[in-house]
Parts: sequence; C-alpha cells; structure tokens
Amino acid sequence: MKTVLTILTSVIALVLLVGVAGYMWLAPDDLAAYVPAQETVRTVEGGEIIGYQNDLGVSVWQGIPYAEAPVGGLRWRAPRPVVPWEGQLQTLVAGNECATQPRSASSENLSVDGNEDCLFLNVFAPANANNLPVMYWIHGGANTRGSGSTILYEGSQLASRYRVVLVSINYRLGNFGWLSHPALRSADTSLEDSSGNYGTLDQIQGLEWVRDNIARFGGNPNKVTIFGESAGGWNVLALMASPLATGLFHGAIVQSGGLDIEPLSTAENYVDDEHAGSRLSSREIVNQLFILDGSAEDATDARARQEAMSATALAQYLREKSTAQIMAAYRNEDGGPITTLPDLIGDGYVLPAAINSEQLFSDPANYNAVPVMLGTNLDEMKLFLSFNPDMVNMLMGIPIGIKDLQRYDKFNRYSTDRWKVIGVDRLATVMRSGQGDNVFAYRFDAKDLRDFGLLDLRDLLGAAHALELPYVFGNFPKPFSVMYPPETHAARDALSASMMSYWAEFAYNGKPGSGRDGEEQEWTSWTNGEDGNQRLMILDSVLGDGIRMSSEQISIDDLKQRLFSDKSFADQDEYCMAYKTLFLGDDFNPQEYENLGVDGCSS
Repeated sequence: MKTVLTILTSVIALVLLVGVAGYMWLAPDDLAAYVPAQETVRTVEGGEIIGYQNDLGVSVWQGIPYAEAPVGGLRWRAPRPVVPWEGQLQTLVAGNECATQPRSASSENLSVDGNEDCLFLNVFAPANANNLPVMYWIHGGANTRGSGSTILYEGSQLASRYRVVLVSINYRLGNFGWLSHPALRSADTSLEDSSGNYGTLDQIQGLEWVRDNIARFGGNPNKVTIFGESAGGWNVLALMASPLATGLFHGAIVQSGGLDIEPLSTAENYVDDEHAGSRLSSREIVNQLFILDGSAEDATDARARQEAMSATALAQYLREKSTAQIMAAYRNEDGGPITTLPDLIGDGYVLPAAINSEQLFSDPANYNAVPVMLGTNLDEMKLFLSFNPDMVNMLMGIPIGIKDLQRYDKFNRYSTDRWKVIGVDRLATVMRSGQGDNVFAYRFDAKDLRDFGLLDLRDLLGAAHALELPYVFGNFPKPFSVMYPPETHAARDALSASMMSYWAEFAYNGKPGSGRDGEEQEWTSWTNGEDGNQRLMILDSVLGDGIRMSSEQISIDDLKQRLFSDKSFADQDEYCMAYKTLFLGDDFNPQEYENLGVDGCSS
C-alpha cells in the first residue's frame, strides 16, 4: 500500500480515461465570482476573516492560515502558531497547495508544484450551525501529493444535508513533511522539532486550531471525527497512535488505510550501514544533494563531506536549498520523480517507536481508543493494475484494453484481499478485543460504471481505490459523471446519500447505526470469532446486491491456502512473485516460499 499512486494521479488518470481534461476538474472552481458575505465574518486566531455563502446555504471559508508558514528557518520544524494579520482577511480562495514534485520534471529542469507556504484549512458550515459535530478531512495522495481543496472534497453537500461542520486541511508533503536527520536535532530543539514527523504535526496543529476556533463556526470542539482516505487513512491511524493528539478527536474513519511506522535507522542511515537505511533515507538524500550541486563527486566523497560537517552547518545547508533543489534529490535512476518517500517515522515522541500496527492497536493504553470505522473497496488494486503495461494495452499512456481478464482479476483479488486483511480485518479484530463494540467495518462494492464497448470500466476499474470518494462527499463532477451511464445515476445518488448518512451519524453518535435519518440498513459492530455473526457492512447500489451486512472475514492464512491451491499460474516465476508480494515481513515464511508450486522459489 505504501507504494500506491497518489490520489491526484489516480483521479487525473480516470478523467483522462473518459477523455476529459483532468486538471480542469481537479482544480478548484473559479472562486473569483464568490462575493464576501457579511454573515460570515469571524474572529479567529490570527485575526478577522470573511468568507462567502453558496447556493446550498452553506457558509464557506477557504484558505484560512492555521500556522505560520514553515519556510526558511522553520523548514523541518514543528508548526508554529499563525502570525496575526492586519485588517480583515478574505477567505474566498483555496490556500497554496503544499510543495510536491511535478511528474514531468527532470533533474536538469528543476521545478516544483505547490509551495512550502501551504498550511491552510477550509471550513464548511450549514445555515444556523450551532454546536454541530465536526468532520475533519485528511486528504490522500501517498503523503506526497494532494490538497484539502480538491473540488472532490468540497464539503457543502455533507454540511448542508446532514448538518455537520466540515474542515479540510493541507499538510506538508513528502520530504518536507517527513524527514529525520541528526543534523536537525540539537540540544536546543524541542522533541517536536526533532521528530521528523512534520506532516503529522501539521495535522495535530490543525486539530488544535479546531479545538480553539471551531465553536465560532457552529462546531462542537468536543465532538470531532477525523476521516481520511488512502494516505489520509494512514494519517488517521497515525493520529490515533500519537500521544500528542490525545483528546483532540472523538471518532475516526479510515478509508482504504493501514499503518506502517518505520524505525529511525531506516529513515536516517546510509544504505550500507549495519542497520541499513532506505535508498531515500536522509543521509542518502544529503549525499545526493552534494553530488547534484558539485560539492562531491560520488557517494563516497559525499559521505565524507557529510560526516565532516557540523550539525549546525549541515542544517543550515539543508534549509538554504531551494524547494526545487530539495525535490531534485528525490529521483529515480532514470531521472523521473520519486512518488514513494520514507514512511511515518517512529521517533518515540510524536509517533511510537516502530511497532507492528497489530501490536500497537491491541492495547488501548497504547493509542487513542475512540469509536472507529475501517473499510476498503472491493477492487482496490484495479486502479493500479489498470496502468500496468504488463496487464493492459496502452495508447499514449491510457489503458485501452485488458490483456488477460482472468489474470487481471486474479491479481486484483489477491492484492485487494491482502489490503483488506491488513487495513481492516486484523485491526478490527484487535481493536474489538481491546475497546469493545465501537469498532465498525465496511467494504465498498459499487461498480455501476460505463461499458465503452471496447473497454468495460466495470472490468477495468470495478470498485477501485478512491472510487468511494464522490459517494462520501456527494460530489460527482462532470468528468466523473461520464464514467456512470445516465440510467445508473439514481442508484448511484441513492447509495451516496446512504453513505453520507452513515458517516454523519457516526460523527454524531460514534456509530453508523441506521444512518442520520434512521432509515438505513442497521450497521452493527465488528465481531470476532468464527461464529457467522454479521460483522462487515457491504456498501453497494441497488443495481448490485444493495446495502447489506456480511459475516465475511479474511486472514493471511486464508490467502496463503488460496494461493497454495491455485493451479492457474502457468509461470513459476509469476507464482513466486505473487507469494513474495503478498506476504511481507512477519507473514513471509522462507520454507513456504522455497516449496511453492512444483519447482519452488529461490531467494
């Protein structure tokens, strides 16, 4: 899951698939037409702001600064309180997106998308809001891309139809959000400044802003639900794991998430150290910076230079580099941008020292045990398989046909089911044992997509990663709508209304129940054991099998037994690759691997 494409890439690709310009869809609306509304004047930390009201009667504030710009000497430091401004700040347009790598850039053509000055949030409040539950959205994008202001996350539908106050935030991304290097730690730096988990700290700072300010927008600071998808789901679990976030939220929704916390050695060490660091560790990146600017000829020379510099000098060197120069150090061997960066870091303060997530969440004393919803999509991996040239025929980078549908579906099923095991079933099982019956699980199954004749989106994508997002927010922009034939719109919109109703009821009462209107299928909590009890909510439209509870539960052992009995692998190398991909870390058994199939596998 760590290596999946970002949400931005995913949605652009989907839009391109149906022949519509993705950028125009993903960019915020033309906000120049929005007129400040006197009714939206508020005084928050930093000063007075004014927003606008839309045709749903929702008051909207976009681009509210929630922290000082993390630039210059504040790069790779914990967020600071916002700097007060003079006069009234108009919050009609989205704030800067956080700095990220442009996909087309090369190391010779230094450029960057977004801006390091990006710590902004948005608020959507229904008319006459007073003491309403708050839903705090953390966007996805592999922690390397994305923005809380993407039009897909526009919060007016949730706010107006189900009377919640919705907050969406930006947080530092990639190497600016997560980087740990000894030079950035010194005797006079705080534990927060030394943690390396700056993106996580941004999210906590945003929650502190909500605690201190949201009542002025009609929200209840004592009833905050954090929710996020993909990397946003990982971040939700990270906030559950962080002692610094204790008391700042009261419920959590994890959409297609999971959690890995990597040890400091992986984040910091050289690749050839006894405890090897990753190829993108901070030490290796500093080496690359020296090579790129001509300060060193090769890795050996760069390492010697790095180790000869004082911590103060090296920290200054890093903070004086331009945004684009820092980005340039994160490159593949072919010069293309890296989209997978070091994971959340087990610094022992902001986040616990590296620990298996199943162990972490097995004891409520280890984490912020609040009511939680965990879910995945039926065909998570089809989004990524659909752009794999080994699996599909491509034309100008766009999939135009599936090479072998049976093989395609098989790889999707194995990989997606593993995602469900790791992100839902394992966590739900240990959380249920520790915190009781306030753990809920779902699977999103809806795939009422268009058949283009030569290419059926139901086969290519199905219920793929991220496709639940428009249902959760009630937003189906035109390019997305093209993916759904008109005859499916009523069923699609009905499922969306049901999902929003469940999400809102969870924000109100810590359980999805029968939805906010009390008319939905009853969603009961996760249960453990092989008892056949209904434990998983299936979210599907009436064109499929509808909304229903299921007793389904999958384990790693189930996946292994399925793989061992699978006779459809004609290629032994592919069989071995499947095992190695599915069963990582503690799930990998060398003896099983060596004895797999007829010929076995070699390390």
